Amino acid sequence: MTAYDQRGIGKLRVLIGVLVIAALVVGYFWSAVSWSYASGERAGWVQKLSRKGWICKTWEGEMAMVSMPGSTTEKFAFTVWDDSTVEHINKLMGRRVNLHYEQKVGLPTSCFGETRYYVTQVTPVEEIPLAPGVVVPTPLAPGAPNAPVAPAPAAPAPPPK
Repeated sequence: MTAYDQRGIGKLRVLIGVLVIAALVVGYFWSAVSWSYASGERAGWVQKLSRKGWICKTWEGEMAMVSMPGSTTEKFAFTVWDDSTVEHINKLMGRRVNLHYEQKVGLPTSCFGETRYYVTQVTPVEEIPLAPGVVVPTPLAPGAPNAPVAPAPAAPAPPPK
């Protein structure tokens, strides 16, 4: 009888070991998704946003950032999880925007996204500061309230005599 009891205890130990390992894996995934290594904001023009992936579809984007006029463009690759943020980015495509992101480290697969930068919020940037006190306003969309109206064509100059 004692041999039978010991085999049951061995199976129970294996089951407890498997449950502990599963709990550790779930805890790791939960902490990697909910904890941010860093957060910040970047400004520029979103030039690409697409849904990618064979099995795990994620929204992947690219933003062009220019620190000074005439300098080389730096690209910022990012991932978006929230569909309402994706819709907002699509509405602001082609305009200068400010992206708030969280950097996640330790996510083990690309099912969570291709980058470490996960955009959580987007806001339009209305002015481009060139230097302290020097600001270039961005044009509004045609038809928008307070949008600039194209000037009427000038009358042709009289022919020289």
